[in-house]
Amino acid sequence: MKSVGRFIVSLAVVVVMSLSVAEARRPKHVVFIGLDGWGSYSMSKVDMPNVKALMDMGAWTFKKRSVLPSSSAINWASVFMGVGTEGHGYTQWGSRTPEIPSIAVSEHGIFPTIFTEVRRQRPGAELGALYEWDGIAYLVDTLALNTYCQVEEGPDNDSQPLTDAAVEYIRAKSPLITAVIYDNPDHVGHSVGHDTPAYYDVMSYLDGQIGQIIEATKQAGIYDETVFIVSADHGGVGTGHGGKSLLEMETPLIMVGPGIKNVGELKSAVMQFDIAPTIAALLGVRAPQAWTGRPIAEALGR
Repeated sequence: MKSVGRFIVSLAVVVVMSLSVAEARRPKHVVFIGLDGWGSYSMSKVDMPNVKALMDMGAWTFKKRSVLPSSSAINWASVFMGVGTEGHGYTQWGSRTPEIPSIAVSEHGIFPTIFTEVRRQRPGAELGALYEWDGIAYLVDTLALNTYCQVEEGPDNDSQPLTDAAVEYIRAKSPLITAVIYDNPDHVGHSVGHDTPAYYDVMSYLDGQIGQIIEATKQAGIYDETVFIVSADHGGVGTGHGGKSLLEMETPLIMVGPGIKNVGELKSAVMQFDIAPTIAALLGVRAPQAWTGRPIAEALGR
């Protein structure tokens, strides 16, 4: 009996230690950076040293697929809501409310987002979303956020105002989750065209903006505790998107930081709606039943 008792105690110690290690590996911050209209096809042609440095340290895929139709509101909704079009009900490029009633609705009157769930389970968390396109405000559950702000682009696709706001927010608040959504390269894609010199110029420019956000986490003293996730809503063809081609549907997903394995290119099938469940798993937050996405186990080493 004594040996059984010692075994049980030893097992309990192992379990506690395992849980402590798992907890220690959890990030204390997540920075999600979204580039509207960033197609995976661009990555063999574009100069993005900051993004490629993140790839070298973490997990990535160029095969993540958007939901249909491959347009903005629909896919940003899926990023934050962990479900496809048929679940959240946003069906148009600029949807502000669901055209199809959402299959589930939170106490805030919106399909539950990652921000909704974190606010419910960690009520004291600092959560923020900053963006250039005002449509984002209808997809993130602003009632769950401490900070949400549209920052308009300056002349000639100048995104420095948004970057400055994000840098100031990170330095001042060290948020649990910071979402920063740039309207480009989609704006240039529509006005000049995808897969054009102007498109690649703005991508290189945005890489510099990403570098400033990374630097802000270092200045705030949270870099080593932060997971960075960089992704997009859709790609594009010519001056449009919304169709069924892989040029429109495949977008990059790059993740690096505590809790993310340095596995390089992911072999797993990854969908747009897997991002929210992956963030929830990283933070130890329970996903709601209505989400259909799954944590990207390969990236999490599970």
